[in-house]
Amino acid sequence: MVSAGNFALPRGRIALLVVVTSMLLSRFVLSTACLLLFADLAFGQTYSNGVAALVQGKPITRSEVRDTVKAQEQIIMAMHGGTDPERMKREIEQTRATALDALIDRELILIEFTKIGGVIKPQYVDDQINNIVREAFKGDRDALVTELAKAGMSIKKFRDMQEKNIIASVMKAKKAGDMPPANPQEVEEYYQNNLDKWRVGDQIKISTLSIPKFSGETGATPESQKKLAQEIRSKLLKGGDFATLARSYSQDSRAEFGGSWDWMPRTELDPTIANTAMNLKTGGVSEVLDKETSYIIVACDAKKLGEAPSIEKVRGDIQKMIQQEKSKKAIDEWMAQLRKKAVIRKF
Repeated sequence: MVSAGNFALPRGRIALLVVVTSMLLSRFVLSTACLLLFADLAFGQTYSNGVAALVQGKPITRSEVRDTVKAQEQIIMAMHGGTDPERMKREIEQTRATALDALIDRELILIEFTKIGGVIKPQYVDDQINNIVREAFKGDRDALVTELAKAGMSIKKFRDMQEKNIIASVMKAKKAGDMPPANPQEVEEYYQNNLDKWRVGDQIKISTLSIPKFSGETGATPESQKKLAQEIRSKLLKGGDFATLARSYSQDSRAEFGGSWDWMPRTELDPTIANTAMNLKTGGVSEVLDKETSYIIVACDAKKLGEAPSIEKVRGDIQKMIQQEKSKKAIDEWMAQLRKKAVIRKF
């Protein structure tokens, strides 16, 4: 159980009053841990020793960024490598791109924590490492040590990293926890603006035109294929017949039918295609969608909206979503204030 007693603060100063249940702490701490420990060895090799940034005069070294990146790669691979390669790829790309900024933000929070004289108990760190061992390594602590060794990181350095992450997460949790609950008007507005989230039984009829990124034709590249897709879309917007163009250019299973698909439940479609089509007016044509192997243009031929539950049945879910949005906004604004008043230099 987490309580304010886990922080020792000097008398006469503003206390960090954080009472966080194990569920709340897990949500903020574990997710932050998985955002702040990042990507791959090749990336790390491009980072020679030196200073990557200064935050209020405190250095963040390139080796610190590299070590953080390398450690997270091992955890991401352990969690998703065998079950969800696409998610693994997305997380690695995302964390690579944001590694330095995330460490800068963490340093800003650590400075605030130091200002109020906060001290975190070692048990917090033990619990967090145990969470990672349980979630990412199926309870095998030796497996964690082995993966860290592959990244060139000792368990001590990993523990120090986790302590910083926990401090950042609890400080964010404090900011998020100060938000007032959703009022009835907010709930009503959210419900009306997001009815598609609650509806059950949406049906849609679409047409697709697919241009492969790799056509096999001499001289064709993903860039030239994307340009082709954009040119086809321009023809459609000028009144070109979708079926005719699909038969001429499309290379998916519905090309011979002019790109036309039968009625389908929204839930059976690729989420990106389904959401794009549902947001179009009947007869509308989408932007060129960049999918893994193809560029796709979607036309909404017709749609039938399903039934939405009453607001009372989803009120609890809506209140939670509004609270999450308020919490994120509060944290984002707080971080923006910290960045604005700090002296930050990147190299």
